[in-house]
Amino acid sequence: MSLFTHRAYWRWSAGVQFARLPATMAPLAFTLLTTATTGSYRLGGVLMSVFVVAEMAGAVPVGRLLDRVGPARGLTALLLFTAAGFAVLAAAAEAPTPVLLALVLLPGIPAGALSGGFRTLLADTVDDELLPRAISVDAMILEGVLIGGPALVALLDLAGPVVPVAAMAVACVAAAALVPRRVGEHERVESADDVPPAGVLTYLPWLCCAFTVGLLLSTIEVAPLPLVQRLGAPETAAPVVIAVLSGASILGSALYAWRGKTGDPRLFLAGFVAGGLTLAADLGWPGLIASIAVIGGCTGPLVATTSVNLQRLLPKNRRSAGFSLSFTVQACGFGLGSLAVGVLPLWLAPLFGVFAAAIAGAMLVVKPARAIGTVSVTS
Repeated sequence: MSLFTHRAYWRWSAGVQFARLPATMAPLAFTLLTTATTGSYRLGGVLMSVFVVAEMAGAVPVGRLLDRVGPARGLTALLLFTAAGFAVLAAAAEAPTPVLLALVLLPGIPAGALSGGFRTLLADTVDDELLPRAISVDAMILEGVLIGGPALVALLDLAGPVVPVAAMAVACVAAAALVPRRVGEHERVESADDVPPAGVLTYLPWLCCAFTVGLLLSTIEVAPLPLVQRLGAPETAAPVVIAVLSGASILGSALYAWRGKTGDPRLFLAGFVAGGLTLAADLGWPGLIASIAVIGGCTGPLVATTSVNLQRLLPKNRRSAGFSLSFTVQACGFGLGSLAVGVLPLWLAPLFGVFAAAIAGAMLVVKPARAIGTVSVTS
């Protein structure tokens, strides 16, 4: 079956985009909310920080709970609980600061496992041959969600500062209604007897790949302004950096989906190394555009390859927790990359991503993990 006529996949895709939407809306929504209620945007930043920490803390434990009760059934309940948390936060918008900081934990803790749960369901929604293409198409759609989330907040804010947070609750309810229903043998929650023997070192190269993606991307996404100022360009040139990065990421994912094979992650890691070194070298506009294009073009394929190989390694009764851990590791990379941009010289920040990519590549060269080989995909 072609992916583009695969109704179950597009239902899954609609559900996961609605589930992702609140996270893309949260930074601006929290800022606008607290600015309207307290006159300061700083509380919004603190709320977002608490929300992210809660996501990271809850990702693996809540993901493990999803594995126990079944991802399809568990995701529906988790999304409704997250929606209730956002609704309570919206209703208590004028509460004292300590109360708001406590209430943001309600949607934050369960939200960390949503992506892992949906990714687990994708394994039962499409077959193995379509999986690389499905992940690549999803990565392309994700770029639109990342842009559309803040734009939607700005539009909804015209109706009131509480409306965007309430809309985040609605998005979670919509995602809950679209959770794929697994049937037959897939409804069974696997027992411990189904777990194949595998040590943590088996997964480490792929977790390192996920970490590298977050680490190197953050040095670009957080620093478009200093990158163009380093070249003597005005502030208005900063969006060019993000536009090139997003465009290259979409194009890379599209080419990967068209090619339809899992591919060798070491090739994409080499692209990260080359792009990061060029970015650090400060070679003018040609070097900046080329480095960002290479990094962006390798991002989607590396994410897809990492995801496919993790699925092949993870036991079925550990997938939600495993994928949640992967997304958390990537988020940690993004946070550390952002910190590096803030405290280190601009030329030095990308080198941490280069180092991480080189380490991940070395792991796969010294002891190649299972499923590095290619898999053909039907059209």
